[in-house]
Amino acid sequence: VFTLSGFVRVATGFDIGLSTKCVVIPKELDMCHKIGYSEMRLPNLMGHTSMAEVILKSTTWQHLAHTDCHPHARTFLCSLFAPICLDTFIHPCRSVCVAVRDSCAPVLACHGHPWPDSLDCDRFPAGEDMCLASLTKEYKHLHKVLPKPACQACPAVEEFFTHKRLLEVFCDNNFAVKVKLSKKRTVFGDQEYNIECQVEFITQGSLLPYETQSMIQKWLLINENCTQRMTPTHRPMVYLLVGNIEEGIVLVNQVYRWHRRDSQLTLATQKWRYHKCL
Repeated sequence: VFTLSGFVRVATGFDIGLSTKCVVIPKELDMCHKIGYSEMRLPNLMGHTSMAEVILKSTTWQHLAHTDCHPHARTFLCSLFAPICLDTFIHPCRSVCVAVRDSCAPVLACHGHPWPDSLDCDRFPAGEDMCLASLTKEYKHLHKVLPKPACQACPAVEEFFTHKRLLEVFCDNNFAVKVKLSKKRTVFGDQEYNIECQVEFITQGSLLPYETQSMIQKWLLINENCTQRMTPTHRPMVYLLVGNIEEGIVLVNQVYRWHRRDSQLTLATQKWRYHKCL
């Protein structure tokens, strides 16, 4: 998505002296793997002096990167947390910062965090020939634009329903996806969610199954308040998420807890194959 050759001329405002070193990007910084290089400068452009500090301070940003809130979010963040090993530091361009901030700040706000002063876009160079720039036009041609999950109020988890009511709900929505959720505590003490989309019941027009899965996973990452509510324990739980795609935005409207012995959900999904919506 980004390129170095031809788009980067010279870095500004930060000379590399004997105080910096090249180190391998650690496995814990997984948002910066497969981005075109494997070694980073330390200290980095965030002022982190040790790898332990880099890993600790990047936790919130790694969550953000996994939501795919902007096509260039990972490259922007990695240029700061894990800058490439060249003779000079390469800053991201101000235009890249602005684009990422405008798309990703609402996701941070959904998690209760403002866009931080440390990533104030005015601190980055405005001249496109002196920084890391993006290939936005090429990106649009190469990638299919998928519906975007949005930050929303968490629907109540419904426990009591009939299969007839479920069939009506299926008819009123674009998708219904069965997901298995679990969580584990990371080495830093925060929660990490494991999301596994198992079954898809309602077709979504031109969307393919793996695109639906990716879309739902991002919705659960963005709406962490919902995911927390659905994983009260570390034991895996299964849910049916039902929702709509409206003007390119993904909205989950109903959440059903899928108990193993729940005959109504099973009956509804069986009858759906032959059901004709009014």
